[in-house]
Amino acid sequence: MTINEIESELSTVLNSRRYQHTLGVSYTAASLAMCYGCNIEKARIAGLLHDCAKCLSDTELLQTAREHELPISESEEADPYLLHGKVGAYFAENKYGITDPDILSAIVFHTTGRPNMTLLEEIIFVADFIEPGRRGTPNLAKVRQDAFIDLDKAALGEIMTTLEFLYSRGREIDTTTLETRDYYQHLIYGKE
Repeated sequence: MTINEIESELSTVLNSRRYQHTLGVSYTAASLAMCYGCNIEKARIAGLLHDCAKCLSDTELLQTAREHELPISESEEADPYLLHGKVGAYFAENKYGITDPDILSAIVFHTTGRPNMTLLEEIIFVADFIEPGRRGTPNLAKVRQDAFIDLDKAALGEIMTTLEFLYSRGREIDTTTLETRDYYQHLIYGKE
């Protein structure tokens, strides 16, 4: 599918708010790709498809993951919302015809991150957090500023903000997110 065809299809399956967010992530990902010398088209496509499974209920996410034998962690079992990246990558490949492993991996890890993310993974991870429609998130202005200066620092700022939010709400925290935090803290500050 072309980018225009993907946009058209997504406009029919996502609600208006989610669709606008998706366009914002794609735009921001393209901007970051230009800044850091990443493939712009891959960034746009990954940005468009990162939330393509977000419209599914928790039950549907679990069912889809099980039907297609996608790995499910304990955290994902407890909070199936976390599966939308894995299920989204499955949809990207099987519904939208995306076979590029870089794009699929960026979709999988856009919520949790992962230690030593590829440039495209990190771009989608950060773009999802800083896209222009995002409002009222603590630390947002700082992460937006860092994103175009030091992408690793922006990723860590995003992770710390997200963890603070999750802890304050008593929400499930995926172990991959904690491993990602530890990796980027060590990378930036030399701390474990």
